[in-house]
Amino acid sequence: MRIGMTLSYAGGFAETVAELADYEKAGLDIVFVPEAYSYDAVSQLGYLAAKTDRLQLGSGILQLYLRTPTLTAMTAAGLDYVSGGRFVLGIGASGPQVIEGWHGVPYDAPVGRTREIIEICRRVWRRERLEYAGRYYTIPLPPDQGTGLGKPLKLINHPVRDRIPIVVAALGPKNVELAAELAEGWQPIWYFPEKAASVWGAALAAGKAKRDPSLPALDVVTATAALAIGEDVDGLVDLQRPMQALYIGGMGAKGRNFYNDLVVRYGYPDEAAAIQDAYLAGRKDEAAAMVPRSLLEGTSLVGSRSHVAERVAAFRESGVTTLTVSPMAPTHAERVRLIEQVKELAA
Repeated sequence: MRIGMTLSYAGGFAETVAELADYEKAGLDIVFVPEAYSYDAVSQLGYLAAKTDRLQLGSGILQLYLRTPTLTAMTAAGLDYVSGGRFVLGIGASGPQVIEGWHGVPYDAPVGRTREIIEICRRVWRRERLEYAGRYYTIPLPPDQGTGLGKPLKLINHPVRDRIPIVVAALGPKNVELAAELAEGWQPIWYFPEKAASVWGAALAAGKAKRDPSLPALDVVTATAALAIGEDVDGLVDLQRPMQALYIGGMGAKGRNFYNDLVVRYGYPDEAAAIQDAYLAGRKDEAAAMVPRSLLEGTSLVGSRSHVAERVAAFRESGVTTLTVSPMAPTHAERVRLIEQVKELAA
């Protein structure tokens, strides 16, 4: 398995970048830069391209609705160019609270838009003269919708690669099926190896049945799992509580919270409802305390070396090929050592 890390979108970027060379030497394979409603990911990825040599660089994720499909393709080609062919395009729908609340654009048809964006990106990278008539995107713009002067164009530059890997962040069955059909990779959040097959197995199988044989095997890229190895680290698993409570309780309205839905599908319907009620009522500490310990433990890599080895094996056996981790230790040297250890266990 490859080992990845996700940089924080809430701060500490410069400090982490300064440390990346050590992580790279320790065996880190890929680093993802998220794009929520913080700084944009693209400027940071360009900076990382200049500061690293071997690491793959991934957007984790670029949100579907914020760029035209052709700009997404141009951006990916540009990042692949400045990184010397090390870029991975991570895309996803995000959620209506961010898309409509922060960007002011409608959140609609995430599955259909994902499909069309992937198809358009690949045409751009192949330098085809772009003509596309989809349900959600029509390029060039039809004459009755503009000046009528638009004409088919192709990318001026020759991309480093005409097939940049695409990873789709997806949780719902239809999105997961689409990722398994079309993308090079699929990224779920809070991946629970023992429950993954019951939650996503049917959707993955349906997508893979339609998968183009020219595509590589699907890269299953977990979103960040907490990582701590030692005989006295079990308590660190609880440090995940505030963030999980935020997502389960606050990242979406009732009935439109995809993370809450996932926890329900994992078998915690009562806990998911209680966390959401408490969080939306402003009782955040109470919500955090209600996050099931078994959920925290099942989606993390925290414990003795033998325990973490067992968890890494469980992730591998369930189909994970890129294990993204968050090393939890007080010093940089200790965090680097954690990357070395998990790389050894994943070998």
